[in-house]
Amino acid sequence: MLNRKLITLMNEQMNKEFYSAYLYLDFANVYESKGLLGFANWHKIQAREEQDHAMLFYQYLHNNNAEVKLMTIESPDVRNAEAINGTNIKGEKLQDLLRASLKHEEYITSLINNIYSVAQELKDYKTMQFLDWFVKEQGEEENNFQNLLVKAQLFCDDSKGLYLLDSELAARTYTAATLTV
Repeated sequence: MLNRKLITLMNEQMNKEFYSAYLYLDFANVYESKGLLGFANWHKIQAREEQDHAMLFYQYLHNNNAEVKLMTIESPDVRNAEAINGTNIKGEKLQDLLRASLKHEEYITSLINNIYSVAQELKDYKTMQFLDWFVKEQGEEENNFQNLLVKAQLFCDDSKGLYLLDSELAARTYTAATLTV
């Protein structure tokens, strides 16, 4: 049986992962409305990955006879953010969205680390093993957003550079998360 505190934290994490999917879909909406279909594609795929992450927590809880509690998913409101006001989303405005994505991933990493710490305190090795995948995944997520931000800083103030980066991001494809829970 999973400890009650872990069950609560994992249900909350499942909700945060679904929220992440909503957030990245909202970012994709912004990019798409500005004609940046590659950036939109990149974020739509990111949203699908976050849904996968939520479902891994869902399945882990079920596999351990723990209560799954579906909570209200907060609605992101990036359209009103200072970073994207106006009609032009090049340069700093585009980078602000990417910085927000990176900051969000760092927040998610802190939540995963907290759950891991609780599992460690409880000597719940099975849950720690499950969370190992998420620790590694979060490192990759942060690295991906950091790399994308660096590319945006280098190329997005130039229309040709922005076009090429957008084209590169359009080539990203979805691969479902694989983890046996």
